[in-house]
Amino acid sequence: MLVIDGLRFTSPFVLAPLAGYTDLPFRLLCREFGAGYCVSEMISCHGLTFKQPKTISMMQSVQSERPVAFQIFGAEPDLMGEGAALMCLHKPDMIDINMGCPVKKVTKRGAGSALMSTPLLAEQIIKQVKANSDVPVTVKFRSGPDAKNINAVEFALMSQESGASALIVHGRTRAQGFTGLADREIISQVKDAVSVPVIGNGDILSYEDGIAMMSQTGCDGVMIGRGALGNPWIFSPAGRPSSSAEIVGGAIRHMELMEEHLPVDRMIGCIKNHLGRYFRGLRGSSNMRKAVYDSPSFTELKEMMKTALNY
Repeated sequence: MLVIDGLRFTSPFVLAPLAGYTDLPFRLLCREFGAGYCVSEMISCHGLTFKQPKTISMMQSVQSERPVAFQIFGAEPDLMGEGAALMCLHKPDMIDINMGCPVKKVTKRGAGSALMSTPLLAEQIIKQVKANSDVPVTVKFRSGPDAKNINAVEFALMSQESGASALIVHGRTRAQGFTGLADREIISQVKDAVSVPVIGNGDILSYEDGIAMMSQTGCDGVMIGRGALGNPWIFSPAGRPSSSAEIVGGAIRHMELMEEHLPVDRMIGCIKNHLGRYFRGLRGSSNMRKAVYDSPSFTELKEMMKTALNY
């Protein structure tokens, strides 16, 4: 059982933060399919401190998704602490600090995985977030800046010493981005070095992959990102169904949650991005994806889905 600072989770399989995807409906869907907990999209400390409505909306939650973690990012310790305090007003069960995102618009400001090159700054950030939070704080980071500078173990020890209750380790370097393969040996080394729970991340494309990572590395849980898109069944031992009707049924359940929690007619592009992913690998998938992207409204999209593939 995965336990973080007294919080007990029903599964060691966790939904990763994915910009543009891990909104409330998708998190609820993944919880229904077995995820132990889910993490919000990464939330800017600047957006929090300026109380931007779009940023505040990213912390929308309901009791049925608990426990939930909100993820914060930024590079200024004081603003990160202030942002964490504001985040706590929205009652997350945990706060995760993003020190692993390799996207240029994040790293060019010194945030995300850029912090692995400035560990003293990263330490100040963790301490400030911890000091201003009334919930456990976790830290997500990578194996290092690049292949010649692998510093995950040192970074993990610093994070633990600074107050992190758990660590999430992506087995790629910042330079790799999302290319190549995640190095599970790095995750194993971090697990051996620290006493707090370690969650492995990278290349989990099935439930079996997650079990294998835990077996190979000794990590306490696994975090799944891109492998969950269009595939919430990844959190269940039974895996993705072979039946087209069951897959469409999952997509329709996702739409029901979207309709309940989102202004669907104003977010049709985002909705299509989610739904188009359900049909990968199915017979006629290209035609189905085209039909999804050609639908002019949420209502027509929902009706089309209900009749799709003889559902």
